[in-house]
Amino acid sequence: MTKLSVNINKIATLRNSRGGDMPNVVEFAKDVQRFGAEGVTIHPRPDERHIRYQDARDLKPEVYTEYNIEGNPIKSFIDLVLEVQPTQVTLVPDAEDAITSNAGWDTIKHKDYLVDVIKEFQQNNIRTSIFVDPVLSQIEGAKETGTDRIELYTEAFAHQYGLGNEDAVKPYSECALLANDLGLGVNAGHDLSLDNIEFFKNNISGLLEVSIGHALIAESLYLGVENVIQMYLRKLK
Repeated sequence: MTKLSVNINKIATLRNSRGGDMPNVVEFAKDVQRFGAEGVTIHPRPDERHIRYQDARDLKPEVYTEYNIEGNPIKSFIDLVLEVQPTQVTLVPDAEDAITSNAGWDTIKHKDYLVDVIKEFQQNNIRTSIFVDPVLSQIEGAKETGTDRIELYTEAFAHQYGLGNEDAVKPYSECALLANDLGLGVNAGHDLSLDNIEFFKNNISGLLEVSIGHALIAESLYLGVENVIQMYLRKLK
């Protein structure tokens, strides 16, 4: 079964909009685990416009499932991850002013940099994953970095699938098969939703984990958080 990790950034965005502590991100993380989620994901950015670095610390003792911290490995992020010691770190090459992640790593161009960063995390017993586009050469490049896993960037699939183009999954299927052959674990995330998750999962060999935030929180406004999590889990079986 593919694990569901819930990205709780949007809860922090809502909290920060009023300057208080409602909703409380730690309590929300405890709730999604109680409702059946098998992981909690956060993506702190340098300006702390949603998840704050202190949130990452506060969540550590309360996340008893998989704890995944995403982000661009600038020094402050590396220091935070080494301090918090999550289950997994997912390296994402997002610019500081990016609204959301919008591209995977060029694993060939940035190989040497990624090798050094990944080695430091692995030496501290933190599983590594790198955000990549569904391009076969980039999967081969990812293998050369020494990473444990890749996370397939699924925005293009989600957009095309929403237009009725089921063939949009093919590059992802091919990349997953190659990753399996190379001994890389396969994660996925970005714009996955109740509408497309089952089709995507059924076409991706060895899909270990999906990280879903924006869609899951939006769907929960209408259907309820506990119900939505259970709906995802059923689709991921």
